[in-house]
Amino acid sequence: MNSLSVFRKVAVAEGISYILLIFIAMPLKYFADLPLAVKYTGWAHGLLFVLYIAFFIMAWMDNKWKIGKSALIVLASLLPFAPFYVDKRLKEDN
Repeated sequence: MNSLSVFRKVAVAEGISYILLIFIAMPLKYFADLPLAVKYTGWAHGLLFVLYIAFFIMAWMDNKWKIGKSALIVLASLLPFAPFYVDKRLKEDN
């Protein structure tokens, strides 16, 4: 498995974890008094975010992406739903 395919899988997992954290775990914490939802979902999302950056660096080095494209990919990790767009674009590019 090459670094790009692993990065794409991690990007989708990170995107899912971010959405779960923001739209499910956070409301459960503040409206249902269930702080453990954020604890565990946040932990998983944090780990996936670190993996996102690590595999991004590997894919970046292997594919020799330009700085602009690389910056957009990193920025996408900070926005809900954006990792899915990144995955789609990377799939189209290959």
